[in-house]
Amino acid sequence: MRPKIICHMVSSIDGRLLPDRWTPPAAGIARGWQHRHYEAVAARLDADGWMVGRKSMQEFAKGIARTATGTSDTLRATHVADRRGRAVAVAIDPHGRLHYSQDNAGGDHIIAIVGQQVSDAYLAELRADGVSYLFAGEDGTDLREAMDVLGDAFGIETILLEGGGITNGTFLKAGLIDEISLLVYPGIDGLAGVPSIFEFLGAVDDHPAAGKALRHFGTETLEGGVVWLRYKLEAAA
Repeated sequence: MRPKIICHMVSSIDGRLLPDRWTPPAAGIARGWQHRHYEAVAARLDADGWMVGRKSMQEFAKGIARTATGTSDTLRATHVADRRGRAVAVAIDPHGRLHYSQDNAGGDHIIAIVGQQVSDAYLAELRADGVSYLFAGEDGTDLREAMDVLGDAFGIETILLEGGGITNGTFLKAGLIDEISLLVYPGIDGLAGVPSIFEFLGAVDDHPAAGKALRHFGTETLEGGVVWLRYKLEAAA
């Protein structure tokens, strides 16, 4: 069974995701507190780890491609490496573009979600790095299958979906988000085209949240004027 998925994000009041573009804090409020809130609130959500798209994971993937070998019949199955009781950092990387050279991102055990089309050499590299991996169908887009494996093979019960916006939009379209945890920073970006919380890459008449409704179940005002909003996604009436 797939894990509970909580989309946990921090944005400006206009829903934008690039903190260096936001207006500064009001006088007397120190910079950087919104990030401390983000991690503190994440800890309160009692998740088994976090999950991001390829671009968001890039800051942790500083390795280079390495030569590794293995046989296809053993490489082409879900690989559960030695987690050692750590939280998990799940990377959605359909084409296998990230290289880690270690088994963790910020201390959390990496699980790569890839497509069956990635090479044996890449899978062998992940094994050599101590990275776990699973498959999301042939091209890496079958997120429902991947989430089922994440729950069944790795025992993940709750995971935080932490973007970026395109990844969040893809999960929204797939109907895989159970809750939204949003920290709203009291600042503005204001520029059109800047990444936002949900950015599904569909046609103009597409509705990635069709059939869903939000039920509010929590609001908390934190230091510095950050507002923590919580919603459950449920079927629309």
